[in-house]
Amino acid sequence: MGMWGHGFGLAAADKKQLDLKLLGRTLRYMLPYRLAIAASIASVLTVTASDLARPYLVRILIDRDLPAASTTLMTQTLLLYGLTLLLGFGAMIGQRLVTGWIGLKVIWDLRDSVFRHLQTLSLRFYDNREMGDTISRMTNDIDLLNELISNGLVTLVNTLFALGGTVLAMLALDVRLSLLTLAIMPLLLLLTVLFRGWIGQAYRRTREKIAQVTAHVEEGVAGVRIIQSFAQEDRNIAQFNLVNEENRLANMEAAGLRSIYFPAIELVSSIGIATVLWFGGIAALRGDLTFGIIVAFLLYLFRFFQPIRNLTMLYDQVLAAMAASERIFELLDTKPDIIDPPNPVHLPRIEGRVEYRHVYFRYVENDPVLIDINLHAEPAEMIALVGATGSGKSTIISLLSRLYDVDEGQILIDGHDLREIAIKSLRTQLGIVLQEGFLFSTTIRENIRYGRLDATDEEIEEAAKAVGAHEFIMRMPDGYDTEVRERGEKLSMGERQLICLARALIADPRILILDEATSSIDPYTELIIQSALLKLFQGRTSIVIAHRLSTVRRADRIYVLDHGQIMEVGNHEELLAQGGLYAKLYEMQFKAQEEMLEEQATPDAAG
Repeated sequence: MGMWGHGFGLAAADKKQLDLKLLGRTLRYMLPYRLAIAASIASVLTVTASDLARPYLVRILIDRDLPAASTTLMTQTLLLYGLTLLLGFGAMIGQRLVTGWIGLKVIWDLRDSVFRHLQTLSLRFYDNREMGDTISRMTNDIDLLNELISNGLVTLVNTLFALGGTVLAMLALDVRLSLLTLAIMPLLLLLTVLFRGWIGQAYRRTREKIAQVTAHVEEGVAGVRIIQSFAQEDRNIAQFNLVNEENRLANMEAAGLRSIYFPAIELVSSIGIATVLWFGGIAALRGDLTFGIIVAFLLYLFRFFQPIRNLTMLYDQVLAAMAASERIFELLDTKPDIIDPPNPVHLPRIEGRVEYRHVYFRYVENDPVLIDINLHAEPAEMIALVGATGSGKSTIISLLSRLYDVDEGQILIDGHDLREIAIKSLRTQLGIVLQEGFLFSTTIRENIRYGRLDATDEEIEEAAKAVGAHEFIMRMPDGYDTEVRERGEKLSMGERQLICLARALIADPRILILDEATSSIDPYTELIIQSALLKLFQGRTSIVIAHRLSTVRRADRIYVLDHGQIMEVGNHEELLAQGGLYAKLYEMQFKAQEEMLEEQATPDAAG
């Protein structure tokens, strides 16, 4: 897109005055590459010096060599001219290579910093952010900074040196013509100020629209199965076209203003050149100036207007980069809600005793999700959480993983408050299997190994065999080395869950959490993993959220939740005997599931 394409693309919050503090913070990412920067600046100065030398050599050729009719002098001057060309050409190649390398290194560092920081941010951050906006900051905004670092700074050094050198050379040639040239500067500045205001207004929303376009693309790709399943392609395309059209119209408005601004600058420059030609020609006819000086002055004059245009473009590019920097550093300055305390407890291998004491929690102010939760699990016990959707079951286990912190009360593991424990030493002793069965875009082997990175291939296969996944894995084209693609889309829901169970097993957690991990699996597949679950439960504390009776009924205690409160506690038989909420849930959900499982398990049903 180039410098101008990015430079005018500023959003409402983006178009702001130059922030030197923000600029300095951005440029600090270049400090590790001081030597490369020095080499780049030296190359730029060499290019500019060779460029400034050539008009002076033209003057020598016209005023000295041609009148003298000396082939020797002409040859010497032209050789010097060619030498400056070669020197500038070589320096320009070196400068572009070095600045390109610096830009790529800085952008790599910046993206690495942002990605690392994103991994530390709490779930509250992601709850309140559009994923497309975050992705746009890591891609579009950082790419915009690359334009500044790779091109803008070089342009600044080149422009300032070229402008200063050109003015000195023009003054040295003729002071009167130089003053005539400088007289049109107020008009150039007036044009720049006027158009900067208009263009700034025209492009206030462009970067915002780019972020919205990114968000629509991300959502359209991630949700393509749902979109196609409900035949909503036309609706999604219409929504995308609306945002895309708004972005196009904003850019078109700026392009229209730009199409006036640059010709206006060229017109003023041409007037300046014509003025110099007129007065210079008259002076030459009077014998006050040589033709060599006029030609050289005109060559310098072209070099005078070009740096002014470059500075105008560069200033806009810097403002655009400041807009991008603000968005990037806003991300980097976001503090995670969940952090280690100053002197955290580093847990040894825990026994697995879990206790919730009068826990309250809210995602949103004045909207409690959990109210006075009291529950406990002894080492090697299994407890189950049941209740309608939205009753707070998943929130309870999210708090145990310390993805959020309680608003009131305490959660203790082996007597230690979670907020006193080093986060890593806590989470490495938890094994979690979620409903969606998330897999990474890599091989089956590496997805299982994610539970314990030092696991051997033999241990991975043993874990897969233990959960009943080995057979279907071996039927895959490349066995354990089969690529599962993004989120495991090549596998069925049941197959994904079996791999997730193998991943949990190989991690050997002291506390196992199953968040409706079998709700998306067909009853036949569930029969396969029941023995695997028994192995997973053995010797470790287990907390299970499940709709399947086959899992819940084995629990030592079942906690029945409704609207964020524990309504009933007991084992399966005790709760059925009470005839309360659990009994109603059993009648509505569990009993039908139990009968289906029994049918699946009988030989007649199998036949």
